[in-house]
Parts: sequence; C-alpha cells; structure tokens
Amino acid sequence: MNLAEQLRVGTTKSHSMAENVSFVKSFLGGVVDTKSYRKLVANLYFVYVAIEEQMLANKLHPAIEPIYFPELNRKQSLEKDLCYYYGNNWKDQIAASDATQIYVRRINEIGLNQPELLVAHAYTRYMGDLSGGQILKKIAQNAMHLEEHEGTAFYDFESIKDDKEFKSIYRNQLDVIPVTTNQVSDIIAEANIAFTLNMKMFQELNSSLIKIMIMLLINAVGSL
Repeated sequence: MNLAEQLRVGTTKSHSMAENVSFVKSFLGGVVDTKSYRKLVANLYFVYVAIEEQMLANKLHPAIEPIYFPELNRKQSLEKDLCYYYGNNWKDQIAASDATQIYVRRINEIGLNQPELLVAHAYTRYMGDLSGGQILKKIAQNAMHLEEHEGTAFYDFESIKDDKEFKSIYRNQLDVIPVTTNQVSDIIAEANIAFTLNMKMFQELNSSLIKIMIMLLINAVGSL
C-alpha cells in the first residue's frame, strides 16, 4: 500500500472515535452552541498557526516539499471568523485551552526535531477540512442562523476550485514523499496522535456545553 492508503487505513479507528465525541455528534446532529463553537474556532486558530509556521519553516524538507500547498492555509480565514465572533479586538479575548496548548507544543516539537511527522498533522487537519468542510459549514449556518459569508470562512478554500481534484493531487503527492518503512509507521502513529489531540480539544468543549446546559436548566427551574 502507498502512504496515502496506509494513512487512510491506519487512522480508520481514530476517525470513528473522533466522530463519536459528544461535541462532534451534537454538531453533526445540528446542535451547535455559539459559545462552544467560537471557542473551537479560537482553539483551531492556535493549532493552524503552529502547523503553518512549521510547514513554512520546513517547506524545503524532502518530506514536506511535496505536500506544501499554501492554498490550504487556514490562519487568515480563521482570523475572519474570530473577528465575526469576538469583534475587532479578538486577539485580546482568546487564549488556547489546556488541550490546545498540548497540541501546539506537539506540533512545534516535531517541526524542530522530526519534520517528516508534520505530514501526519497536515494530512489529518487539511484533508478532513476539505472532505467534510462544506457539510459542516451548512450545519453551522443552519444551527446558528448565519448568513452565507458570516462566521464560516474557515470552510472556504477560495484558491481551490475543485476539492475532489485537489484531494487526488494531494494523495498522489503523499505517495512521492521519500520515506522509509519505519518512517511510514511513525507517520501513521503520529496521525493517530493528531486524532487524539483533536478529540481532547472536542472533549473540553463537551464540558463547556454541559455547563451551559446545566445553567440553562437552573435558570429555567428558577423561573418556575
């Protein structure tokens, strides 16, 4: 099997587990709390800043050069969304959650010491964004009553005209990365770590959502 196929097969279980985190299940079911969602956007901002800084720093590395596509970058689109949800002074209002800080440290660590493992993080995030982004965009718009271009810039890849064609190109590029058998195993293992780190971010949002629901319940009972 090639690297693209091995990554797909090797992360199947993690992918399924991520989809079953309560926050994700609620989101896919059309239940989206704006406060939790904007916190997710803030956390993703810190993650993508780290990924994109390390990808840029290592863009000439043999393992990174084949999949270095600046058109995938999400930092600027996330900044637009943060401005929408928090206002123009959004930088003063956001902070990386505990799980996000661990995620960011991991990305920066491997960027410095094992750049080939960045392949796993780029694959996990960007291919996921391209694959399910438009569906998630529609869910977010419907659940939070958003206009077409409000608060969902994250899902818009303006420089990519055909998502399906681009994903095919990306998979082909994964397969030309010069890696050893051991490195392939390490990249797959790192991709599963990336899924775990994402799940931990989502699980934090679960607790935020639960707290909001409890407060709503208390307020409802108090008004009886």
